[in-house]
Amino acid sequence: MSNIQGLSNTFANGGVSYWLRDSGRPSVRSALTGPIEVDVAIVGAGLTGLWTAYYLKQSDPTLTIAVLEQEFVGFGASGRNGGWMSAKPAGLFRHYAREGGHASAIALQREMFGAVDESVRVANAEGFGEHVDKDGLIHVATNPAQLTRMRSNLKSLRQNGWGDDDLFELSPAELSDRVRVRGALGAYWTPHCARVHPMHYVQGIAAAAERAGVRIYEGTTVTAISPHVVTTDKGEVGARNIVQAVEGYTSSLPGQRRRLLPMNSSMIVTERLSDSELDSVGWNGAELLGDMAHSFAYVQRTADGRIALGGRGVPYNFASSFDRDGKTAQKAIGQLATRLRELFPGLGRTRLHHSWSGVLGVPRDWSAAVTYDPAAGIATAGGYVGHGLSGTNLAARTVRDLILGEQTALTALPWVNHRARNWEMEPLRWIGASTLYSAYRFADRREYETANPRTHIAARIADAVSGR
Repeated sequence: MSNIQGLSNTFANGGVSYWLRDSGRPSVRSALTGPIEVDVAIVGAGLTGLWTAYYLKQSDPTLTIAVLEQEFVGFGASGRNGGWMSAKPAGLFRHYAREGGHASAIALQREMFGAVDESVRVANAEGFGEHVDKDGLIHVATNPAQLTRMRSNLKSLRQNGWGDDDLFELSPAELSDRVRVRGALGAYWTPHCARVHPMHYVQGIAAAAERAGVRIYEGTTVTAISPHVVTTDKGEVGARNIVQAVEGYTSSLPGQRRRLLPMNSSMIVTERLSDSELDSVGWNGAELLGDMAHSFAYVQRTADGRIALGGRGVPYNFASSFDRDGKTAQKAIGQLATRLRELFPGLGRTRLHHSWSGVLGVPRDWSAAVTYDPAAGIATAGGYVGHGLSGTNLAARTVRDLILGEQTALTALPWVNHRARNWEMEPLRWIGASTLYSAYRFADRREYETANPRTHIAARIADAVSGR
């Protein structure tokens, strides 16, 4: 295991996630027992589906709502993610500003800021706020090219609605007061991010929805979605409105194999750090940490004193396949372990406790969207590309307004009824994804080796091809 001295005696690979292992398997909910009729049928018991059910019930308690889930609450990305409740929607100004105008894109950004605060508010109000800490997010540059990108990113953000209260540039010395990252040349901090324990968080929302009267059916496989009807292995569900909220699992539905690419994201988490290890890192707050590399790493110091680090690893498997249990390829574990050691050399003897993987749904233009067809009664939401902990909250409130027929500031946002083209057919999809991420990893290596302040040409070409 490159640069890390092995695995703990209790190391686990897969099993959904460390978050599930830490929180314990939730109580099993009953499966659907036959055909039913409801006002709203929601496919997927992840954050999008559960938030939508919660807000619909808050707005209209008389609605009958059923959430249909093949496995259990939080089985997918909602229970496997890195615990970043961040507020920067992917592709914001490249796509949404072009479609809806600059002011419209800025409005979406402001709503994403608000989604973080709203999510924290509900968590506190509904009794699971102890698993949410809003200490913000730090992005750090660890070579000259990353520093150039960081400053360019700061300039772009300031031009596009981020004010003095949203961004704070940190010198290496100021960064060191918060967290010690080897080779840091600069950083910036934004308050618009919260650390969460993903499984406690998603289970908290599920419990809040159930208290409001929402029915959640686990162990129920949806095989098709058509106007006003959801077909399952346990019977048909008739509904005035249907919400498709399956994100990375969209390819499992008939006719939707190419709509979202199921991208693998993998994580490792260490054993609990000793006092000396914690001191070497100097990370005492709940800030989240990310780098400016093309193959981006996302990191958190967990509430129980571990370091959890994630990245793309092996980002895409041929024909959209993935391990449902979340087992991580040894190659990916080694890559993540190496990055952990590069950022925090004081953890060179720290053992790994758990590794796991999950899939997120990536649109062809890397831009999340909410759609609604009132004639068919079908709404969809997803494509958050790493910003789902906050994006799901905003998407759910938007879906609520669309289903209730209300014209609000949310229904006017530029991601409403935004549609990206489908991904290419295989083998082009696999060749393209594999080549792009090879290019990004190559660019990262060369940027460290050469110390050139300009982004490597391989990454610039990959960005142009991928539409990022």
